Amino acid sequence: MRIAVGAFLTDETIRPVRLARELEERGFGGLYLPEHTHIPVSRDTPAPMGEPLPREYGRTLDPFVALAAAAVVTTRIGLGTGVALVAQRDPIVLAKEIATLDLLSDGRFTLGVGLGWNEEEARDHGVDWPRRRTAVRDKVAVMRALWAAEPTPYEGEFASVSASDAHPKPHRPVPVLLGGAVGPRLFADIAAYADGWLPIGGRGLDESVARLRHAWNAAGRTGEPRVVPYGLRPTHDRLARLRDLGITEAVAQLPPAGTEDVLRTLDEYAQFL
Repeated sequence: MRIAVGAFLTDETIRPVRLARELEERGFGGLYLPEHTHIPVSRDTPAPMGEPLPREYGRTLDPFVALAAAAVVTTRIGLGTGVALVAQRDPIVLAKEIATLDLLSDGRFTLGVGLGWNEEEARDHGVDWPRRRTAVRDKVAVMRALWAAEPTPYEGEFASVSASDAHPKPHRPVPVLLGGAVGPRLFADIAAYADGWLPIGGRGLDESVARLRHAWNAAGRTGEPRVVPYGLRPTHDRLARLRDLGITEAVAQLPPAGTEDVLRTLDEYAQFL
């Protein structure tokens, strides 16, 4: 099983270049970074991870810039978002950013996509909160149209693009993993247009993975959906259960801390490689 890490990188933590180099030297499989553009102080949306909202949420680095820095000092580790808030972004600009990052990393990028939880943050971006699920689907489709080998149009309710010349092209189809809570709507979306699921934690996956595979097969998809549990506190028993489910990658959570604390945690996690 490939062991990657996820981290809230901020202006107060270890820098992405140092972290990426340390991961590659130790043999970790990848680095996933989350996204928040800002956290309005008038927030009314309760934080799903509990209150008070941790300090790092309002200080995160832009994941695409940070991953680009990581890409140019490494050659092997995977790079991904965990998760990007696609509803808040211009998909034409984002398609260019991702294709450029994919070029710089020689095809090592995975796009983890989330719907978001902070309504106030999304509102500042002009997001229609109740319909953000459809907006995300349209924006992913626009990006794929721009990444296609030939000029390809897409017309959607929330995003459209005319047939266009758009380069660079990704090395291979960019894997898209949807994050979110267990449910028929999420699994239907994954089966409809994504490549897999990015669940938080590793608990309760026996039944959930079976339900996802059922939705996948019912939609006529071939192969298996990719499942990458995110934010794990790894143990040998937990990772063994994931392997039994056919899961080939897991993302262990690092603390939002300085260099010494993060490197100490990496050394603890190295036993699972």
